[in-house]
Amino acid sequence: MIPLSRSALIAAACATLATGAVQAQTKTLYIGMNGGNMEKTFTQFVFGPFEQKHNVKVVVVPGGSADILAKAQAARDKPQMHVMFLDDGVMYRAVGMGLCEKQKPNPNLAGLLPVAHIKDDMATGVTISVTGLAYNTKVFADKGWVPPTSWLDLADPKYKGKVVFQSLPSSTFGLHAFLAFNQLKGGTDANVEPGFKAWPSTIGPNVVEYISNSAKISEMAQTGEAALFPYTPTQSTILKSKGIPVEYVQPKEGAVVLMVAQCVIANNSEPQLAQELAAYLLSPEAQAKALENGSYNPTNTKVQVTGAAAAEQKRMNEIVKNSRSVDWDEVNKNRSAWNTRWNRSVER
Repeated sequence: MIPLSRSALIAAACATLATGAVQAQTKTLYIGMNGGNMEKTFTQFVFGPFEQKHNVKVVVVPGGSADILAKAQAARDKPQMHVMFLDDGVMYRAVGMGLCEKQKPNPNLAGLLPVAHIKDDMATGVTISVTGLAYNTKVFADKGWVPPTSWLDLADPKYKGKVVFQSLPSSTFGLHAFLAFNQLKGGTDANVEPGFKAWPSTIGPNVVEYISNSAKISEMAQTGEAALFPYTPTQSTILKSKGIPVEYVQPKEGAVVLMVAQCVIANNSEPQLAQELAAYLLSPEAQAKALENGSYNPTNTKVQVTGAAAAEQKRMNEIVKNSRSVDWDEVNKNRSAWNTRWNRSVER
């Protein structure tokens, strides 16, 4: 073995120190978001360029919107997360609680759909979809049923014991579907009396199970327990890609707009980096990666993709155009009372 010269030893030591310094400077940002497909898509395909540019590691804290909100609220004096993704209705609550910091001006804000600007950019929509209906194509074929076309199909007696419905207190899908039904019965986002009054004699008898979130849909669709349920085009596409016999239907009365929004958490430990991450996630580059690899439809109108992703984007934009938005300020005023009533009168 040839001994190293003094200068070579010094050079090697300097290189080791430099490497250690770089590693020491690597920071970690924590982002709360749904686990499963969303976590996989963003971790594997979206965060990379940002991590490389800023020498930072982005780590997902997985959970549903209610879980993430609870974590942010519990740690509001010393936040453990830097950015969080929440369903839009929950995000309005987070902003109202003072958990979010206004996003700083950045070039990507100008490309957003109007609906993606929440409370003067205290939060912003990252991906947009809708809640409509999905049905089990195998069950429908076996029964000789035609595909559903309306929210009112949830109340068709022939589907007794074949409807799966997400719980209103814990699921935006369930809340959306209930509000759509309520509207057809003469209600509004401020008045849900018609929906609650009609439920026991319409949709209620058809429901085989109320579920706290949609994770169980995959299993129930495969076993044939779930024939009809509130769902999104994106989630339907994901299930179909796994060979599960599910198809999305846009109700003739219109679906309900569903966004996943982000906010920079107030008083977090890395305010500048967190702002940079939020800005990046609104960029055409980041949103194109989310669309191509996870079927997450962009809120930035400047996203350009080709092939199957472009076809999916065009389809989703048409669906969103023919859907309605919820008045979240009105809904959140009454949500707690609705939750209590639902638990007592629907899922008792």
